Amino acid sequence: MHYQSTFQRYEIKYLLTQPQKQAILRAMQPYMKLDKYGRTTIRNIYYDTESYRLIRRSLEKPAYKEKLRIRSYQTAGPDDPVFVELKKKYKSVVYKRRLTLPESQAMTCFRYGLPLPVRSQIAGEIEYFRSLYQGLRPAVFLSYEREAFYAPDGSEFRVTFDENILYREQDFSLGSEPYGIPLLGAGQTLMELKTAGGLPLWMAHELNRLGVRRTSFSKYGAAYRDMTAEHEGKGRIADAC
Repeated sequence: MHYQSTFQRYEIKYLLTQPQKQAILRAMQPYMKLDKYGRTTIRNIYYDTESYRLIRRSLEKPAYKEKLRIRSYQTAGPDDPVFVELKKKYKSVVYKRRLTLPESQAMTCFRYGLPLPVRSQIAGEIEYFRSLYQGLRPAVFLSYEREAFYAPDGSEFRVTFDENILYREQDFSLGSEPYGIPLLGAGQTLMELKTAGGLPLWMAHELNRLGVRRTSFSKYGAAYRDMTAEHEGKGRIADAC
């Protein structure tokens, strides 16, 4: 069973304390509803070259950047659906190309460098990306707990809260339990506002009242920086020995 979808929107990020999160949740009550999945644990495998070409380019903050990942919204077995996602960003606008495949098919294709088992425009874009960046491999595993809210007025405005963001450099299995090195401080939450246009006035007023400012936080970017610092630290220790 194969599905595909596309998204085009702005994604605005904020790092919140627990009191700020609770205040925003109260402000959201008249306007937003929790989606049907409730609080879920999202698992992601990010792919990159041996030299981390994609994330190094992304951290330079170019006008255009892109990344490739496989994502699941549950503990995925061989027959469960997972999402092969090509995410592009151009001048603050996020474009996401998503292909839904059974976990076994997606992982087999990427593990052995096989073509995707479907022919479509999105599959073609993903295959072009794979051919352009030769030697793609699993670079980092990222998991986090997410609460997602949507506006029932049809505006497509969404709010997500991500907590317990963990990364690791091994065990690239979407069927594994979440574990790894935390990327956020104690009590911190990453909030993302996803919108096709401007923010609703009520949200803009609440952010202004709380003095919350947007951030350019990237989960994969933060993990890469942490990994680099860790590896450099180990190298200095080894040199000293």
